[in-house]
Formats: sequence, C-alpha cells, structure tokens
Amino acid sequence: MKCIIIDDEISAIESLKGLIEHLPFLTVSKSFTDPFEGLRFIQENCVDLVFLDVEMPLINGIELIKSCPKRPQVILMANSNNFAIFGYELEVLDFLIKPLSFDRLLRAVNKSVRIQNMISQLHDTVSANEKKSSYDFILVKTGYNTIRINYKDILFCEGLKDYIKIHIPGKTVVTLNSLKKFEEILPDELFVRVHKSFIVPLSKIDSIQHNRIAIGKTMIPIGDNYKSVFNQKILSLSV
Repeated sequence: MKCIIIDDEISAIESLKGLIEHLPFLTVSKSFTDPFEGLRFIQENCVDLVFLDVEMPLINGIELIKSCPKRPQVILMANSNNFAIFGYELEVLDFLIKPLSFDRLLRAVNKSVRIQNMISQLHDTVSANEKKSSYDFILVKTGYNTIRINYKDILFCEGLKDYIKIHIPGKTVVTLNSLKKFEEILPDELFVRVHKSFIVPLSKIDSIQHNRIAIGKTMIPIGDNYKSVFNQKILSLSV
C-alpha cells in the first residue's frame, strides 16, 4: 500500500515515518508540509492512504478533506480529540492522537488493509464473472475428444463422484471433473446449484413443486443447503 503524510510539522512527519518503517506492507510515497501540495498530489496520483494532520495554519485537515473531490482513505491526526466528531462525520478511516504509538497506528492501518483486501476481492469476483459471461459456450473434454456445448443447450448437470453428466437434448455428455469446479466455470447469472449433485440453468426450469424442480420430465431435488441462494435467484425473476 502507498501512503502520503500531510503535516506542517517536520518532526511529526519524521516520527511517523519511523513508525511506518516497521510496517513492510506500507510505503510512504511522499510527505508534505504544504497541505495544498499534498492535495494536488492526491488528485494527480494513486494514493491508498493519507495521514493528515488536522491542525495546520493554511488550511486545517477537515477543510482539506471537504475540498478533495478524489478522496482516498484518510487517517486524521491531532494533538487532542476535539476534532474527532468531524472525522466521523466525514467517514475517515480513523482518528489518532499525537504523539502516535505504534500499537494504535497498527490498528488504524490494519483497517485500511482489510478494506483494500475486500475491494481487491470484489474486483476479482467482477472480473471472473465478466470472463465467464464473455462466451456462450463451454469446451468439455470427453474421452479423447474435446467438444463444444452451448450454454443454451444444457438441460442440467449431474455430479457423480469424480465425473459429471451434462444432459443436453438427445444425449448425455460425460466428463471427468468435479461439480464444484464446473459450478465455478458456469456463469452465475445463467446457472444455479440446487443440490450437491445438480446444477440447473434458470432458463430451463419448467416449474417448482415443493422441494423439486421440473425440467421436462425430470424432477430434480432442491437441497437444504442450496435453498436460500436458489430462492433469492427465483425471487429476482418472479413477477
């Protein structure tokens, strides 16, 4: 993670840098005694975290945050907690009282790490879903051959120990794989796992009868562990 420090006291900047040196996952990109230079740097560069002094003569930290259209995560610093309420109103990451202790600094920075990890996971999930949705078919290895199966042709997928039976009109394709792996590959918006042994395409569901799904003449059970997710998807499609 990249951070900057904005504080009008050079001694306070050096003290904070000394503490940050003990955090291998955090790097100080720049430090500023002029808050306007710091604000300009934030607008022009990628910054994960800002350590911002509240009590500065040219513009205080609260006013600087309010004037910042591109706002990274901010940890406010002050000599007293008089400004803490303003920090909470502006939804800053944390508020630290000077002189800073390493323990308190670590707790504040760990909040930032957790948020960054959640953002990263969200981006990974979105990217994976976009990748899955970019094709309308899947290539399946069966025996010595690899065949193309269009998503729209899949009636349902059935897991049997170490292999899967993919049911399509007129035939069944058998492939050596796990249903869990197959679930990760299939697009979430088109398919749903309804049982430890079954994945079904939402578009092929003819009816839902108690705890079973009808796809043509085949009745597929809905497992207790999968009811919640299945019901949410069905509810989003219901009128």
